[in-house]
Amino acid sequence: MSAHSHSYSHLERPKRVRQPGEPLRIGIGGPVGSGKTALVAALCRQLRDEVSLAVLTNDIYTTEDADFLRKHAVLPNDRIAAVQTGGCPHTAIRDDITANLDAIDDLIAAHDTLDLILVESGGDNLTATFSSGLVDAQIFVIDVAGGDKVPRKGGPGVTYSDLLVVNKIDLAPLVGADLDVMARDADAVRDGRPTVLQSLTKDPAATEVLAWVHAQLSADAL
Repeated sequence: MSAHSHSYSHLERPKRVRQPGEPLRIGIGGPVGSGKTALVAALCRQLRDEVSLAVLTNDIYTTEDADFLRKHAVLPNDRIAAVQTGGCPHTAIRDDITANLDAIDDLIAAHDTLDLILVESGGDNLTATFSSGLVDAQIFVIDVAGGDKVPRKGGPGVTYSDLLVVNKIDLAPLVGADLDVMARDADAVRDGRPTVLQSLTKDPAATEVLAWVHAQLSADAL
């Protein structure tokens, strides 16, 4: 099978076995421009005074997303790390996760009381998902710019992510996207998994996504 062949067998793999004291890892993926980095920034601002957290970004050739987070001081610089994938973004989060695991080890070594690591993927298409060996739960972010047909098209990110976020809903009237259709179609393909429709312009705290992350942290503490 070629490196670009899309097999979804990873979706059936068991979740990684976390060791005592290891931080929860949440992956945030989605297409280019869907608002992943803005969501990561919003979550960092809301969580940084509550829990010990760090961020790991993935870009193909640059560290642009990590640089954005540092520029906006959402966390101390040493809590933001970057992986340059040098190829298809999904490869580093799904097929060969070594570079990400090494970067996570470095973050844990530097901050041995971490509660949470947010792992942001590079921008990819609707087939991109995280390996269950890399993250414990995953958020998939789409936006309304692609039209209201995107949830209906499905794909592993839309269908199997633990939380689907339909972002930039304030732009829906400008692009002719019907939010009711998007919500209905998402529900139809997600088998009961939650979907959040949000605008970070109107809700910069990402209230519903933040509540979901809090729930993951609370469940993790049980």
